Amino acid sequence: MNDSHHILGVDIGGTSIKAAVVDTRKGALTSAVLRARTPQPSTPKSVVAAITELARKLKWRGPVGVGFPGLLKHGVVRRAPNLDAAWVRHEIVDHLRRALSVSHVAVGNDADAAGLAEARFGAGRGVRGTVVLVTLGTGIGSAVLHNGSLLPDTELGHLEVGGKDAETFASTVARERNKWTWEQWGRNVDRYLTTLEYMLAPDLFIIGGGVSSDPEQFFRYLENVEAKIVPATMGNDAGIVGAALFAAPGVKALARKHKRTKV
Repeated sequence: MNDSHHILGVDIGGTSIKAAVVDTRKGALTSAVLRARTPQPSTPKSVVAAITELARKLKWRGPVGVGFPGLLKHGVVRRAPNLDAAWVRHEIVDHLRRALSVSHVAVGNDADAAGLAEARFGAGRGVRGTVVLVTLGTGIGSAVLHNGSLLPDTELGHLEVGGKDAETFASTVARERNKWTWEQWGRNVDRYLTTLEYMLAPDLFIIGGGVSSDPEQFFRYLENVEAKIVPATMGNDAGIVGAALFAAPGVKALARKHKRTKV
């Protein structure tokens, strides 16, 4: 099973770390999903130790792909708002290679991972043109793909709309904090997506996050968006599958070098 298409996918979150072996040709998990609580403090040493333990339990010694909640450039963390400050300027790829004793480790943004998974195996499968994944949760994550090729490291959740950061009025937390009705919040999301549409002219919006399991509550209020809007379909597997894709044959170049690749 330990061939080049079977890869350990690791999804690092602010509260938990998940890992499973993925068949990247099918987008399917081939092992159980193992979980560990994100250590507190969530330093590089403690998080990498947790990942190493998950890999040990899965008896994994092959390639590894990791979805990281922050911004990375050339294997170095630039920003990690939900983890310990010690992550900034940390060489995560080299650290993981040494700790896991493997030669091939690829790390990318967690929202990009979900976008790759949805584009290849989920709601965006077979779609040509521009696809934008937006995850609505504690914040707003984003992934932009064109004909299956990823534009990495977008932070469109912090787009300013009407003088306000989009996360302050279109995230799920904003709805809960302000006790907005589904209609009030849905119209906020509509305003945000309409702004994204003006900027990017996508052919498809994919809406992820917990609210994607209940789209009828607010999709009806997305009245001004001309692009097709669909809920994400891969659920909790998207982050793990997409993380594994970072290390898959042919996909590393797509994510790192921005080459166009047909899905």
